[in-house]
Amino acid sequence: MHQTCDDLSKWTVLLGTSLVNSPEKDNISFIIEATGHRVGYHTPHISAKKVLKWSDYCLPLACSPDHPFRALAQASLDNFSRLGVAFIEDRLQLDNGLLPSKIVPIVLQESTLSELMGQQCPQSSNTVKSLCSSHTDKFGSDLFTDIQHPQCSKTLLTLEQVAELGSTEHPECPKDSEDHFLETYPHMEGHGHHLHLSSCHECLEMENSTITSVKHASAENIPDLPNENSVRLNSGDKTLDEHEGFSGGGLNFDGKPPNVLVYTGGSQERFNTIFQVLSECINMENNIIYSLQPQEALNDPWLENTRLLVLAEEDTLTPQLQTRFLTFLSMGGRVLGLASKLCPAGLGLKDKGSQSGQVRRLSFTREDSTEVEFSVLASGKVYVRDTQGGGQVELWGELREDLSDERGMAIVRVTHGKDGGEAVLCQVHLEIAPHKLTFDDFDELKASNSLRIEVLTEILVSLGLSCEFGQTPDSSPVHLLAISEKAKANLLKCLRTHADQKGLILLSKSSLKIMSCAELQDGPWLTDGQLALVTDSSEAQSCQFSMETYRKNLKTKFLGHTLLYADIVTSTMDLLQGIILHIPKEVGLIAIAARQTQGKGRGRNTWLSPPGCAMFTLKVQVELTSRLGRRISFLQHLAALAVVEAVCSLPGYEDIDLRVKWPNDIYYSNLMKLGGVLVTSTVIGSTFHLLIGCGVNVTNSNPTICINDLIQHYNIQHNCSLQQLSCAQLIARTVSWLEDFISRFQQEGPDAILPTYYKRWLHSGTRVHLWSEDGLEAEVVGLDHNGFLQVYSKEHGVVSVEPDGNSFDMLKNLVITKHH
Repeated sequence: MHQTCDDLSKWTVLLGTSLVNSPEKDNISFIIEATGHRVGYHTPHISAKKVLKWSDYCLPLACSPDHPFRALAQASLDNFSRLGVAFIEDRLQLDNGLLPSKIVPIVLQESTLSELMGQQCPQSSNTVKSLCSSHTDKFGSDLFTDIQHPQCSKTLLTLEQVAELGSTEHPECPKDSEDHFLETYPHMEGHGHHLHLSSCHECLEMENSTITSVKHASAENIPDLPNENSVRLNSGDKTLDEHEGFSGGGLNFDGKPPNVLVYTGGSQERFNTIFQVLSECINMENNIIYSLQPQEALNDPWLENTRLLVLAEEDTLTPQLQTRFLTFLSMGGRVLGLASKLCPAGLGLKDKGSQSGQVRRLSFTREDSTEVEFSVLASGKVYVRDTQGGGQVELWGELREDLSDERGMAIVRVTHGKDGGEAVLCQVHLEIAPHKLTFDDFDELKASNSLRIEVLTEILVSLGLSCEFGQTPDSSPVHLLAISEKAKANLLKCLRTHADQKGLILLSKSSLKIMSCAELQDGPWLTDGQLALVTDSSEAQSCQFSMETYRKNLKTKFLGHTLLYADIVTSTMDLLQGIILHIPKEVGLIAIAARQTQGKGRGRNTWLSPPGCAMFTLKVQVELTSRLGRRISFLQHLAALAVVEAVCSLPGYEDIDLRVKWPNDIYYSNLMKLGGVLVTSTVIGSTFHLLIGCGVNVTNSNPTICINDLIQHYNIQHNCSLQQLSCAQLIARTVSWLEDFISRFQQEGPDAILPTYYKRWLHSGTRVHLWSEDGLEAEVVGLDHNGFLQVYSKEHGVVSVEPDGNSFDMLKNLVITKHH
């Protein structure tokens, strides 16, 4: 039984639509609906990929210009699949700039075609009756209605679920399906036509073929989501609208660390050039730029730990490097090529030696389909299509040849592999600033400089980088706080003892000037490198840190009893490094910041520290002859475990999937990092003076994921209402657990901690490789009594291993420890 739409007399047949020969019966008819939003450069929820214009892939038949705008069209099965994939990826756009909010396949009846054909003539009636039969049965109503929220639906609906829904048996439509639809989706009422549920055999056959086609077409574009982490919307579930805030703070299953690696073949000068221009384009608070050296490119495990690879080496790549970079692409990686000779499938290079180092005019097609033209330095090569190589190549920019209309492909976007690998490759030097060139070229390039930066920024956005600018703020005053007046007095006494006559305490990279709130307000101004240490601050002075919450959750004998707190500092490590040796153990000093501008990570790494990240450095003293002192490397494991226990020991939070990754990281499941620990030590006499630095994403969903995302995700999955955490709460609970772990370790040794550690870690049964990514495979079995990882292999039995020193993943390229 066909359920038909209401009278659509207000619909208008599009002029120029060729209906003399009726549309192909094998084509898919569909209605596309658009919101009132138009595409703009900063339009939210729009994927930064190349826009697909819908009319290039379908035949528009009629439209209803009322709000919301709707249009009727037909497309081949392949083109409908392309439209569907572009819609899911947020890169489908109507010709009028509107953003589609829904696509609904329909059955277009013969009588309707006749009336449409009649409407092309002036004498024809203006009325189009019963235009379509709806094609939104159980699958359609779930999928196409929920796709009004494309960002949410892509998270909540996996390809396997699409296939499952498409194969579900559909009962006959109830007679009151119209009323049911209007009750479920009241926003559709009063728009001139109502889409109804349908269960006719013809509809179902077309639906299933459409599902299969979209699934096949999108397999290379949509990464599979882990089944165990997918959220299903069953018939009894709430609609996406009712899950407030989920789309904005949903889980990012990509989970790539915010590393931008720049390969220049080892040229430091060229890296400096690339670093300079990238830092002008991208948000340096959400991305970190590193140089990738040739040996690192071949051996280090950077492939899974890189958000963007920038190839800026003009010499021919070795076969090994070419293979390595293409492997990164095939794994879903993103690549920006700047005069690089890397050519994925479907692409080749043509030499234009006469243009090398010459200024040429580049025509670039922007995201909104407009074109801009500006002057740029040519590399001496252009791209050509390799029709035998496969792969999809989109032309984004062309070079205008001298004295001819011939153009050369200078900027292209290519896709590679089944996991959504994407590269934007340029044979123009977007990275070179005008001041680097001769005086003759300077004026012409300087006039185009703003467009050069705009185009490079748009390319970086299309590759998934955040390019919203933010200025690095100055450090704020440091406030001396404590859980009691006695503890505060003890700390202040120690600090005054080591201050000079002007009240200055020298730190490793700056100095603290002791003063009151009144002195801070009255002046005098602090000189460069000096920070105000305010000793009589009100605890309620900062809106970013609650001392009351901290005090309520701290359960320690002495750790964390006194605080140096600042809204903004370079690093909490910097606050304590100069005074670590002068503070007695019983003072229990901790430095906490709401934001760090130069957070420290492992090795040469940087830890991004935006607001919402719990950041602290804790001073700990351990005697060398104690159980922990003899196995001091265990301290980093205890600190990481304390973070996990701080969350998972709360009633109701036991199943939040927070894990320890050896040796010092905190992970969501085994998918992505949301925190880490860094321990530094100084030995004086028979005592370790240690600083335990820790950063954990608590409320900040960007740049990767945070603890409150996991809690919100868990609440949706289990229909519960666990409270979200604050940074003050997490820090206090972490310090409390750490003191407990240290005490138990000192009394009983590793065996007192390892059962809890194994319960929370993510490595049981994990397979790792020794020495290199292609090295001997071994199975993780536990930790030895020194805190090193133990693995088993047939060749070596059970051995202890340690990291090889790479800064990407300490579980890669493990080496067997030396016996002492």
